[in-house]
Amino acid sequence: MRIKPIKTRADHRLALAEIERLFDAKPNTPEGDCLEILTTLVAAYEEQHFPIPPPDPIDAIRYHLESRGLSERELEPFLGGRAKVRQILQRNRPLTMEMIRRLRQGLGISADLLIQRYELAEEAA
Repeated sequence: MRIKPIKTRADHRLALAEIERLFDAKPNTPEGDCLEILTTLVAAYEEQHFPIPPPDPIDAIRYHLESRGLSERELEPFLGGRAKVRQILQRNRPLTMEMIRRLRQGLGISADLLIQRYELAEEAA
C-alpha cells in the first residue's frame, strides 16, 4: 500500500485493512514503520471525523469509582454525607466548585471533566 493522507471513508477502510495486515510487524522494520505511520494517520482522521465527547461529570465519577473498586460511601469526604452523595449521583443536586476541588485533589478526577455542564434530574423531567 502506498501511504497517503486519509481523506475519505474509503481511504480509512483501506488504511484499517492494511493496519490489520501489518499488525504483528516488528518495530524498526519497514513494515513496522509503515504500521506506525498508518496508525498515526488513522488516529488523526478518526479524531477529526469521529470525535468522542468526554463523559459528563456524574458518569466520570461513577466510572472512577467502578474502575477502582470504590464504593459510593468513599465519596462522602469529598461531597458530604451519604444523602448528598446520593443526591449528586442521582442528579438531584449539582456539584459545587468546592466539591469539584476536593474530588480533584482527593481522587484525582480531572477538574476539566467535572466542571462541564450536565443535566439534573429535574431539568430532564
